[in-house]
Amino acid sequence: MEKQNIIVTSAMIYLLAMAPVYGQYYSETVRPRPRVEKMTRLHFYFHDIISGKNPAAVPIARPNITNAGLFLTLIAMDDPLTVGPELTSTNIGNTQGIYVWTAKDPTMFSAVFYADFAFTSGRFNGSSFGLFSRYPMTEIARASEQVIELAVVGGRGAFRMATGYARTRVTYANAENGDASLEFDVTLYHY
Repeated sequence: MEKQNIIVTSAMIYLLAMAPVYGQYYSETVRPRPRVEKMTRLHFYFHDIISGKNPAAVPIARPNITNAGLFLTLIAMDDPLTVGPELTSTNIGNTQGIYVWTAKDPTMFSAVFYADFAFTSGRFNGSSFGLFSRYPMTEIARASEQVIELAVVGGRGAFRMATGYARTRVTYANAENGDASLEFDVTLYHY
């Protein structure tokens, strides 16, 4: 009987010791199928509405110093995307994200911008791409072309693993209330 207890105890110890070995994460290396890179060009309008009773962009944090102006103001947004330059034109999606004003000099307007551009209708319904870039607004105003380029850093749905760039220009800006509309020409490389 004592010999059976030793065998059963040994078997239990062996089985319990094996569980952590097989309980590790699962990993398998496979050869991926060759992927064909696609290129998609998009054209739409983005409306950053700060004013009114139902703003699409709202300041959520400001520095605790009196002479900061816009410097370090963090703004959250859920801005509409439309087919045309008017806010009333056909809505095709929305942009959710944040931007923070980063220029100390009050005559310079520059922001760091992160946003997810999601499409809610049409061919790309359910797909999105992300931008993360510096947006130097004062440099745009001084440039003759008035176009700024932003970096595409990823995507989902039809734009999975997207890279590329967005070229944008201001089509409307109201210095009094901060509202603005921008035209976007986006080139995406994705699989």
